[in-house]
Amino acid sequence: MPITASAEKALRQSKKRRTRNLQKTNAYKAVFKELKKMIANGQKDEAKKTLPKVYKAIDKAAKTGVIKKNKAARLKSSAAKLMVVK
Repeated sequence: MPITASAEKALRQSKKRRTRNLQKTNAYKAVFKELKKMIANGQKDEAKKTLPKVYKAIDKAAKTGVIKKNKAARLKSSAAKLMVVK
């Protein structure tokens, strides 16, 4: 338990940030899984429409510091590669 007022505030802030970070993380992971599922089922047209959503979710996570920019680039590259290979 925090003792000082500043420690209490820091705890409140970290809780808010944790929930916000988890939302962004879950968002890009869910959209990426959806893209993989579409490609596995052979739904190329729907997957092409979903690709910008994947990019957007990944970029938002990278912009706010949830993931690093190189990881974002890696994820976007692998998403694009899935579209080409399958």
